[in-house]
Amino acid sequence: MDNIPLSEILKLSVAERLQLIESIWDSIAAEPDAVPLTDEVREELDRRLAEAAANPGVGRSWAEVKAGLLVPE
Repeated sequence: MDNIPLSEILKLSVAERLQLIESIWDSIAAEPDAVPLTDEVREELDRRLAEAAANPGVGRSWAEVKAGLLVPE
């Protein structure tokens, strides 16, 4: 892997860095088996899913959260 110095990444605009984070996250999500879950994490995810199912109107959608992060410069 070619190492990109952090100083070069920090030269990107906030919007560009957020896009980079999203691209990295998407690449990780595309390989879910590469990130094994511990029993503790699996239990927490199950708890959160149950809470979300019990309270469907609470919280914000990913689109709302993302829109709040991508503020025009």
